[in-house]
Amino acid sequence: MPLPTSPPADHTSPGGGSLDAGQDRDKLCRLADSAPVMMAYFDGPRQLCTYANRTFMQGLCDPVRSPLGRALADVLQPELVAQLSHVLTGTLQDGQALTLEQPLALRDGQRLWVEVTLTPHLDPQGRRSGVYVLIVDQSRHHAAERALLESEERLSKFLQAGVEGIFFHRDGHIDDANPALCELVGLSLHDLLGRPALMLIAPEHHTRTVRQLDGQQDVTFETSVVHQDGTRIPVEVIDRGTMQHGEPMRMAVVRDIRDRHATQARLHYLVHHDALTGLPNRAAFLAQLDHLMVAARASDTQLALLFIDLDHFKRVNDSVGHTRGDALLKTISQRLCQCVRSTDRIARFGGDEFMVLLPGVRDRDAVVRVAGKLLEAVGAPVTVEGQSISVTPSIGIALYPQDSDTPDVLIKHADAAMHVAKGRGRATFAFFEPAVATTAYDKLMLEGELGHAIIHDEFALLFQPQVRACDGHPVGVEALIRWQHPQRGLLAPNEFIALAEQHRLIVPIGAWVLREAARQARLWHDAGWPLTVAVNLSTLQFQAPDFVASIQSLLAETGLPAGWLELELTERMLMDDVPQVCARLQQLRALGVKLSVDDFGTGYSSLSHLKELPIDTMKIDRSFVQELPHQRESAAIASAIVQLAQGLGLSVVAEGVETEAQRAFLVGQGCDHLQGMIISAPLTVPQMQRWLHAQPALVATPGT
Repeated sequence: MPLPTSPPADHTSPGGGSLDAGQDRDKLCRLADSAPVMMAYFDGPRQLCTYANRTFMQGLCDPVRSPLGRALADVLQPELVAQLSHVLTGTLQDGQALTLEQPLALRDGQRLWVEVTLTPHLDPQGRRSGVYVLIVDQSRHHAAERALLESEERLSKFLQAGVEGIFFHRDGHIDDANPALCELVGLSLHDLLGRPALMLIAPEHHTRTVRQLDGQQDVTFETSVVHQDGTRIPVEVIDRGTMQHGEPMRMAVVRDIRDRHATQARLHYLVHHDALTGLPNRAAFLAQLDHLMVAARASDTQLALLFIDLDHFKRVNDSVGHTRGDALLKTISQRLCQCVRSTDRIARFGGDEFMVLLPGVRDRDAVVRVAGKLLEAVGAPVTVEGQSISVTPSIGIALYPQDSDTPDVLIKHADAAMHVAKGRGRATFAFFEPAVATTAYDKLMLEGELGHAIIHDEFALLFQPQVRACDGHPVGVEALIRWQHPQRGLLAPNEFIALAEQHRLIVPIGAWVLREAARQARLWHDAGWPLTVAVNLSTLQFQAPDFVASIQSLLAETGLPAGWLELELTERMLMDDVPQVCARLQQLRALGVKLSVDDFGTGYSSLSHLKELPIDTMKIDRSFVQELPHQRESAAIASAIVQLAQGLGLSVVAEGVETEAQRAFLVGQGCDHLQGMIISAPLTVPQMQRWLHAQPALVATPGT
């Protein structure tokens, strides 16, 4: 569509030249056509369109029908005309421009939110001659305003519904607050508006709060607010810059952290106290001990540390159950507290162990009196669920600074003294004495080192050969454990096995011995030396529920034929629970494993039970062999064991054979196998291999 005639000029150029005026009008028309707004001009009283820019025609006009020469009511949309009709006349009459906002539908169906401006056109005499129409798309601005309004409405609803206190403040004064904040401080919104924000904060925290908010940075900090009734409430404040109603201000979220503090306090209590008795635990006691030792050093006074261990407490749990055992421990802890001063310290050190710390003691007599009271109080019977239970304590006492000036050593010395008390018959107390406590202390140290030895593989196996008595042919070996201690050197079993059994470390140690012995036996078999390997078992090891399964797994793992493994049990182990022992031995026999009775003659075996057990071999204890052949009683016992074994169809091994006279006697009695120093001392693997090379050819038949 060609451009319409431009609106009439209000004035002419100074020169009055029509060519210049026409050029100016052309420029204005081109400029108007390029504008992103809708422009039109309606001339005269009839309001006929004499000009419309390209944006106006593209957005509102029928492409087939030009708006030129048509009245305003025919050009604009009816709903827009209806909106303008009541103001159009006034606009033209008073000469004032009018602007309004409303929705507008384009010819393509798109709906916009527009700003419509009507501006009258006046002639040189000031009379109106037409009206300019300017339509500007305000959709984005309108949408932004609507979104802002909706956002503020949502924020208002959120603030009203929030469970955390929120308030807005400007220049340090409260501008708005939600109901949660009002409830937190016990004040109404009316009471808060316009008041200083600091009125919410406890006075003792004002300086710190002002410092936190200095600089208007986003901050998070903890403080306390004051309720109307004076209660201090710990809170976390999150203060951020924001906008409200288009204006910058600060928003503070006030979070009640009383539950958090209570949880933290509970966790702190649990970290430092025993859950069962409520007494300070080991960690808390160590801190107290260190603190009180420093104080004693400064005041030149002494401390007494009492290490209390309940005698045979495991029996209580095993006999009456852990619930009653726990009740007993709670009662004992209460009794301990009743026996000491308020300045003394008591702790549960773990399990059935307690610590009592006596600061400012004058002499040993005072400590003795306290120890006596503790013995009496703990030893008194306790009624739990209608059942009377009694335990006694063993108490070890160490003094500061006489016995040690460091916490760890003082505790070790008290522990060593406690073991001395147990060695004296239990239910008593003992002071630490270096000369007396050396053995107990060494055992204590060895106990800790034993666990280290298991982890760091400090054990080794020696092997002592067993030969046929009739011709000296090797038939097997006995595996003997040694501990290669880093400081004490090579330790024999009698120096650590009892300790390992006492602290249940014998189970992992025994498993290691079995695995290493079986592995080495397999290597010898592969090298052409078919030796039966005998391994001693401990009671705990044999009684383990999964013991038979572990042997089966061991044989599968190492590939050792079951007949080349011999398990040695003591008489006492066989008599503990004969039916259960017999059942377990039958399971082992079913695997093909050899079974022997070690140290026979030293126990209390019943012959009637012995004949029922699936035993392959008896071993004559070295205590009888050492006195052969001249000691009559030992000779009679050795001879009787051989005859008994032969009668039961068992083989006999004599251990501890050291002389030719002993060998000759045993051979004469019909003993099957010999073991001892006359044959060979216990050997390392390389030594054993050299010994084997020097022997006659071996016969690959287990047990022959």
